[in-house]
Order: sequence, then structure tokens, then C-alpha cells
Amino acid sequence: MGSVQIVTTILAAAITAVAVWLAVRAVLKMVAVIRLGQPAPERFTDKVARARTMLVETAGHTRMLKWGVVGAAHWFVMVGFVVLSLLVLEAYFEVVTPTGGLPIIGHWTIFGLATEVITVLGLIGIVVLMVIRLRNRPNRPGGRSRFTGSTMWQGYFVEWIVLLVLIFGLLIRGFKVATDHFEYPLWATPVSHAVGAALPDWSDGASVAALIKIVISMTWLIVISLNVTMGVAWHRFLAFPNIFFKREPAKPAGSGLGALRPMTSQGKPLDFEEADPEKDQFGVAHVEQFSWKGLLDFSTCTECGRCQSQCPAWNTGKPLSPKLLVLSLRDHAYAKAPYLLAGGGKDLTGEEKATQAQLAHLDVLALAEADKPLIGTAEEGGVIDPDVLWSCTTCGACVEQCPVDIEHVDHIVDMRRYQVLIESSFPSEAGVMLRNLENKGNPWGAPQNTREDWTKGLDFEVPRVGEVDDFEYLFWVGCAGAFEDRAKKTTRAVATLLNEAGVTFAILGEGETCSGDPARRIGNEFVFQMLAQQNVETLNEAFEGRDKTKRKIVATCPHCFNTLGNEYGQLGGEFEVVHHTQLLAHLVATGKLTPVQPVDGGVTYHDPCYLGRHNRVFAAPREVLGDAIAGDLTEMPRNSERSFCCGAGGARMWMEEKIGKRINVDRVEEAMATGAKTVAVGCPFCSTMLNDGVNGKGAGEQVEVIDVASVLLRSVKPEQPQGGREAAPIGG
Repeated sequence: MGSVQIVTTILAAAITAVAVWLAVRAVLKMVAVIRLGQPAPERFTDKVARARTMLVETAGHTRMLKWGVVGAAHWFVMVGFVVLSLLVLEAYFEVVTPTGGLPIIGHWTIFGLATEVITVLGLIGIVVLMVIRLRNRPNRPGGRSRFTGSTMWQGYFVEWIVLLVLIFGLLIRGFKVATDHFEYPLWATPVSHAVGAALPDWSDGASVAALIKIVISMTWLIVISLNVTMGVAWHRFLAFPNIFFKREPAKPAGSGLGALRPMTSQGKPLDFEEADPEKDQFGVAHVEQFSWKGLLDFSTCTECGRCQSQCPAWNTGKPLSPKLLVLSLRDHAYAKAPYLLAGGGKDLTGEEKATQAQLAHLDVLALAEADKPLIGTAEEGGVIDPDVLWSCTTCGACVEQCPVDIEHVDHIVDMRRYQVLIESSFPSEAGVMLRNLENKGNPWGAPQNTREDWTKGLDFEVPRVGEVDDFEYLFWVGCAGAFEDRAKKTTRAVATLLNEAGVTFAILGEGETCSGDPARRIGNEFVFQMLAQQNVETLNEAFEGRDKTKRKIVATCPHCFNTLGNEYGQLGGEFEVVHHTQLLAHLVATGKLTPVQPVDGGVTYHDPCYLGRHNRVFAAPREVLGDAIAGDLTEMPRNSERSFCCGAGGARMWMEEKIGKRINVDRVEEAMATGAKTVAVGCPFCSTMLNDGVNGKGAGEQVEVIDVASVLLRSVKPEQPQGGREAAPIGG
């Protein structure tokens, strides 16, 4: 060991010791903060499925590769980070001696070839990512960037570290080539040999380059250890557990789609018959009341902004960005952590739990953070502004796009639950809807005895449950399908098609009440459970004696479809629920319905969020429309899992849109740009919103918004009266 190697060895050991000590301290702090969250015992079930999903999503990059070039580039950088960590380890042998290398595998040609390929592809990948970040920088001319609000220096820092580590890895190899100490042949490591040909014969070159590589790597570790909220770096480690502990590991997309997470207290579902607000947690009022998985979510956010780029609220000038909401909660949690770890916090009655002595040594900033309300305006010092909270349509675009499986919608609804149930703080116009649900069993407040009025004028009898001995499907009409004029046309079309196909079905009639979706999404879990339990009891009675495979329900509203199929199981209601487009597609495919006259004029299809993204039903409505028009659909640029919301979800149907551009107008403009004369939908909420958007654009005579079932009916029975243009909605 020469004098240069003595110096390089000492310096490498010193900076590594500092970096490791700081990293251990940072990890312990993060674990302590995450453990402040509430229990979530359901996250430990089915470990085999969880491990399999984690490996598929990380190694396969299944979510990232949906973004094409950026996904592929990120995959090479990720593989480079994991595999080339061995070369960082090898650098510790090289600072001791310039001819050093990894024991055993360090001399294998296959190892040299693999690391050469990964180094080159990693270099290409990181340069691509750097260019993409620069081209999408927030201050670039024109358009809103997905990086708006991200901590840009952190992204640049991480990317430059990766680039420099890869470059110095090649320089180490190059110096070994130049001094004739390289163990791999030219055919396996051509780039390293090319670099070596350009470098001088410097015997200490490999040791010096190895020291610089170690210093760069340890500088990265020191910086991220001093910044525990640096998600752009920490997600490299936290993504694995965050994906492992996702809510439903078997789901093909974000596990926070479909059913909402039940309202819990101390990790157990809340029973409203026994719940006590002074003993049980009603939603989330303080950051520590999120589950530990929620705090892990916040810590894992990589600030990539994919959620933000897809969010309908953000894209129409609302203050909500799913990314910025998560970052605000993350920063608040870590700033408040010293207070909480000292024993501080409020009990459910609002009393301070810590003693004066426990809080005496705390920094004034931590105490100030503890006093911030979780939901409040800027004047109130709130962490999340009310306009941010209530802008969410729960469309799930954020959850769908998040590469690390953050469950944004669950967290938003948890905060809404506290605001609604305890603070009674929510948009005033939604109060009418909630009162109607409680008193009338439907959000429009229509009389219950008019639920069957849609059947009047049909040329066949619509049977009621209890009036017939047997039926294949229970037709869940839904509130919109029973009371709203546009949706009633869809209900009649579906009933007519089922009758035409010889499908036996029955309705509940006045026995049906609202599924509870708007109540649950706005945060009123009490009203949801009241309605849902009533419906579960009614449905169980209707299906008495049948096993689950014969407890079939068909629904025209995706919100009912989602609630009955995904959420009623939480309350003892196990049913096989299909959307009407799925059933109609099956009936056409089996020859029970035959389109005879193609619908012309061009058709585009709008994917409802709760049918498509939340429940992965993309093909069925397109198959029905393809048969009805005898040709190809004209797709909008944003379709399928990237479909743009109509603006009605999350109970926004009953809240006025006062900020920014109207979401439905944005979507209508996209639909009209296709040139299609018919905009087909599969949801009554979407029908209302898009119709309003078309009329608002003054295009009601040129563009028609109509349900998929009505398009099919026109093709199957072209003699059916069309009924003219749609009427205005109830309460519209």
C-alpha cells in the first residue's frame, strides 16, 4: 500500500463512518415518525401475494412503463442503482490497492459484461431523465408542469449524483485498462477499454477515482440523511415496503381504487351503534391520526407529479394537487414529530396529553407546528386549505398513476369524515343533498312513491321482487335512474334490451333506496352506513336461499355498481354485481341481441371514473358501441385509465364549482374536438355533466350525449322513438 492508498483509505473510511451514522439516525427517525400512526392490522395479511406484487411492480416497473420513454429510462437507472451498488462496494477494495476488486465474482467475465451493459444503459437512462426534468421544469414557457411544487434542487442533486457515480465507475475501469490491470476482455467491456485508451498510465489513478466515487456516494447519503423528507431519494428504499403494504395487493392497479378504506378507530372498523366521539376516532383531525401506512405513504412520495398531471382539479385551475397535498402532510408530520415523540398530542376531547415538563425542552417551531389545524385557511395557519379538500372528485387518477402506490383518495376522505361528522364543516350546498338522503332516501329529495314512474309507458311489464318466483338479475335502478329525466331514458333502454334478450329480471321498486355513495364520498359515513345497512337487509331478503353466484345485480350507475359490489361486503352484503354495459356486451356476443342498423355520425366514448379506472371496465362498453356503430370508435386523447373526470364524483355533483374552469367543460371540449356527433357515456352523473357542458358551449343541436344502452337500442330496434333532446335534470 503506497502513500496515496493510505490517504484514500483513511478518507474513504472517515466519510463512510459519518454517512452511515447519519443514515442510521435518519432511518430511526423515520421509523419513529411512521409508528406514530394508527394501527392497520389488515396490512399484514396475505404476505405471499404482497411479496409477489411488490416484486412485479418494482422489478417489472409495471406502473412506470405506462409512461413509455421515461419509464424505460427509470428502469435502467433503478437497475443500475441496485446492481452497481456492488461497484461502490468494490471501490473500497480499490482505494486500498489500484488492482483491487470484489472477491470471487469480481474476476468473472460475466460480471464484467453485466456491469458494463448496466453502466452504459444507466448513463443513457439518467441523461434522458435529466433532459425530461429540464424540459418540464416549472418555469418553462407554456403549460403547467407536473414538477410544479416539487423541490427541484433535490431532483437535480440526485440525478447529478447518479451521473457522476456512473462516470467515475468507468474512470476506475479506464485507469485499470491504462495500467494493464484490467481483468475483463475487450469484447465484454468495450466502453471501459475505450475510456482506458484515452487515459494516462497513472498507477494511482484507480485508487483516486475510487475515492472520488465513494465521496460522491457518501455525500448523497449524508445529504438525504440530513433531509428525511427528501422523497425523491428516500423512495428508492421506501417504495418496496409501501408497495408491499398496499391495501389490496391482488389489484392490477392502485389498491386505493374501488372501495374506500372503512372508517376505523385504533385499527378496527367503527361500529356507529356503539361509537363514542369522546373515545373513538371519527375521521382524521390530526396528522398522527392517519394510519402508519398513511405516514409511510407521505414519506414515500417521490414528487414526480404524475398524480398532479392527471388530476382534473389541478388541470382546471383548482388549488388541489394530490402531490402537494401529500407533501404538505409529510412536511407537517415531520415538523410536528418532536412534539409527538415527546408525548404531546390532543386526546379525542381536545385536551393536551403531555405534561409541561415533557414539552419544556421542545423547539418553539415544533410547538408552533403542533398548533396548526390540519384543515384551515392560510389565515388560520391550516396545513390543508378547505378548498383543496373539497376540490377532489375522488376520480382516482392520482392513485392510478402513482408508481409507489400512495392512496390519496383514502386520505382525503378520512379528512372529510372528521370535517363532516365532528366539525359539520362542508360546502353548504351539499347539506341539502345530505338532508335529502336522510329524510327521503335519495339525493334529490324526490318522493319515494315515484321510484317506479320510469316504467310507465313501456310495452311490457316490469316485475317487482316478490311478485315473481324467480329472476336471473335484480335490476338496481339507482336514484338517478329512477328520478332524473336523462337517466330514466337509460333505465328504460336497459329494461327494453333485457326484455328483448329474454333476460328475466326484477326491480325492488319502492324498496330500493340510495346506495350511499355520495354520503360516503363526502365523508358522512354515518348516513352511508344507515342507507347501506338498509339496502343490504333488503337485498339479502330478496336473494334469500341463493348462493353468491346466483345473487346477481345489474346496475346502470357506476357509483352504485362500485358501492354494491365493492363496499357492501364490509357490511355483510355479498353480491355479484355487473354494470349494464358488461351484461349488454355479453348479450350481443351470445346472439341474444342483434344490432341491425348502424348508428352513424361518429361516436366517441367517455370512460366514467368509477366504471373504468376504479373497476377496470374498459372493454365492455367499447364492444357494445363497436357492434352498434359497426365500426371503430373515435377515441379522445385521454381515455381508458387516463380518462378525464366529468367533475361529478366525490359528491361534487351536489357542490357548485366556483374555482377555475369547469371540469365538465374541459372534457366536453376534448370530446367535441374529435368531431364525433355522439358522445356515449355509461354513467348518469357523466350524462348530466357532459350534457350541461355541451349546452353551455351552445352545441346542443350538433352534439348529443347519450348512454351506451340507448345507442345499442337504436341499433337493435331502430323503430324505437328517440324521445327528442334530453330534459333538464331534477334539481339542476
